[in-house]
Amino acid sequence: MSLLKAPSNLHEAVKATFSKALAANELHYFPTQVTILHINSIPFQLRFSPALANKPKGPPSDPRKPFDPFANPPAALFITDLGPQHYLVLNKFAVVPEHFILATKEFKLQTHLLEESDLQATLACIDAYEQAKKAADDRGDASSSAQEDGLFAFFNGGDHSGASQPHRHIQLLPIARMKDGLEGDSSWDVLVRRASALEKTPFITFSEAITTETSPANLHAAYIRLYRQACRAVAQYTNAASTPLTDDEIPSVGEAKISYNMAMTKDRLVLCPRLNDGCEIRDHETSSPVGFVALNGTVLAGTALVKSEAEWEALKKCPGQLLDVLKSIGVPREEFEGEHNKL
Repeated sequence: MSLLKAPSNLHEAVKATFSKALAANELHYFPTQVTILHINSIPFQLRFSPALANKPKGPPSDPRKPFDPFANPPAALFITDLGPQHYLVLNKFAVVPEHFILATKEFKLQTHLLEESDLQATLACIDAYEQAKKAADDRGDASSSAQEDGLFAFFNGGDHSGASQPHRHIQLLPIARMKDGLEGDSSWDVLVRRASALEKTPFITFSEAITTETSPANLHAAYIRLYRQACRAVAQYTNAASTPLTDDEIPSVGEAKISYNMAMTKDRLVLCPRLNDGCEIRDHETSSPVGFVALNGTVLAGTALVKSEAEWEALKKCPGQLLDVLKSIGVPREEFEGEHNKL
């Protein structure tokens, strides 16, 4: 068991901080409409937030010293310190309620590989939510148990991953809040919690089973194994290497060799190599471009977000376009596995 523990009341602290900050206009929450599209028989959430088009802009950026939202987090958004190297803070621009962030206290680069302490702190948060759910189950509190459905954590690493801030941070979403707006009998669940669905994604992923008791060293070792598999897949697919890369050619520290998304839940660690941010969307009838859909690590939850009604309507009318987006962002599964099977 990890020695690092998140506060046992973390889920309550996140809820309370979010409610207070929202009431005080210290954060922006963008409600969404949602529908389910089936891609390779996998239910994907498609969400649309009209208000995102008018998202407030941050302070003017000084090219010599870009604004760092994690350098001095606003007191109203601050949740708690987590060990000596990290703290938790609310996402100031939330699409999912209670979306919070694990950030390093010291500035570290988002483009560098994650360290053992980053993954340890993430798992500590996940464990805190699991313990809250278990406590509700033990009390027989069905309503509270249903509200605490665990955490989905994700990391955007590299230019094509959906990363937007250079200061290292991992994002955490309460899964119960990711289901807001869905019907009670919806078939949607977090993608990485469904091993059979992961094997059908249009892009390749690499994953390993974990538990909340996985040691920090073993968790980091699993992450590095998955990262190296992803690097080899990208090199093979792009013909960047004539022979498989050795471990020595894929260092476990410093700047990452590829863009990728990582996701973590209580029982699985997943890594997806990324080659593109997304792709253009066209009107179903006129074939005219209507927008560009870019995806971040929430794609590993099985979600996609659009910011314009034209994109929303185009994807609902022609779900095949979402399939095209998903094929474009990473290493296409059909092509990669076809080539791999020839070896």
